[in-house]
Amino acid sequence: MLGISAGIAAYKIPSLVRLLKKEGASVRVILTPDAHAFVTPLTLSVLSQEAVLSSFVSEDTDNPVWNDHVALGNWADLMLIAPATANSLSAMAHAKCNNFLIATYLSARCPVMIAPAMDLDMYAHSANQKNIETLETYGNIVLPVGDGALASGLEGKGRMLEPQEILEHTIHHFYSQQPLLGKKVLITAGPTYEPIDPVRFIGNFSSGKMGYALAHQAADLGAEVHLILGPHSLDTDEAPFTIEEINTADEMHAAVFNRYHMMDFAIAAAAVADFKPRTLASQKIKKEIGTPAIELIPNPDILAQMGEQKKNQVLIGFALETENEVAHATNKLKRKNLDAIILNSLADAGAGFATDTNKITYIGKNEAPKSFSLKSKEEVAKDIWNEILT
Repeated sequence: MLGISAGIAAYKIPSLVRLLKKEGASVRVILTPDAHAFVTPLTLSVLSQEAVLSSFVSEDTDNPVWNDHVALGNWADLMLIAPATANSLSAMAHAKCNNFLIATYLSARCPVMIAPAMDLDMYAHSANQKNIETLETYGNIVLPVGDGALASGLEGKGRMLEPQEILEHTIHHFYSQQPLLGKKVLITAGPTYEPIDPVRFIGNFSSGKMGYALAHQAADLGAEVHLILGPHSLDTDEAPFTIEEINTADEMHAAVFNRYHMMDFAIAAAAVADFKPRTLASQKIKKEIGTPAIELIPNPDILAQMGEQKKNQVLIGFALETENEVAHATNKLKRKNLDAIILNSLADAGAGFATDTNKITYIGKNEAPKSFSLKSKEEVAKDIWNEILT
């Protein structure tokens, strides 16, 4: 939520809106009534792709619309007021609710960041400095001011930070709250296909959706994520992390141990085939020759080797069971030296392979199993990371 008060620095705010949008932010804009003199609502609306508000009632239609400042205050993850004039700072500090922007500020439940802008003597005035100190005691984040040429022609402190600087403070605010910032996460997802001949393979119904959701959530929490993904039909074009696509268990094995030693966290969500054909037919097997006998040999146990080689990594596995689910999953956790295991049961409708939902039980090394209700895989990913980081 971007609030603009009536200072000359408002002319720079369209650039800030563009920068925020480029970073993927959803931006809604509120102007104080006098801010219209410095920047137009049309420009801000085009750049933010949202209606720009400045009053409690929008009367530019046949049916006036009430603008709900309470809902707006609850919508935002961050409220940024730039420029914040001395008048707006005073109104905020003393709850002088004289316009729609201040009403929204007073309703905001999210953190508030303030970028002051005014002439040097106004900025240095003891009354203004007291208002800034008061706002900081309320928990607001008051950004420093720039030092340089001012609109009055004077030189000194008081100018608003440049849009790029405000963007950097905004990004730092969110990143500083991310528990996985600076951490490296390896996730495996999807099936493996073990070829029989150039056409046929041994595989399973895994879609990779659960691992993909876990990777997205890890990225949202600040991690550097590397996803090793088996054959899939997911739309990965906009993924904010690295994806390495593989087909076979041997390829996944090589990909995992090329990076595993560098990781802080590893989640093995892939459904790796336990077996593969001993020999690969060079040509398509014809049915005219009769039913072929296919000799199978074990694939490498990737998760077991990850457990053996584990040093400081947090290692999480998955178990898909059909009977005695908790007992089998707990045994797997111990055998493979895991820190936790995520249990799926095929007995639960809407869970398991090729669905958009999942129902899990989280089993920690020294904890009682914790079961969750059926949820979207995106919500399940949040639950899993919450448990890992608790």
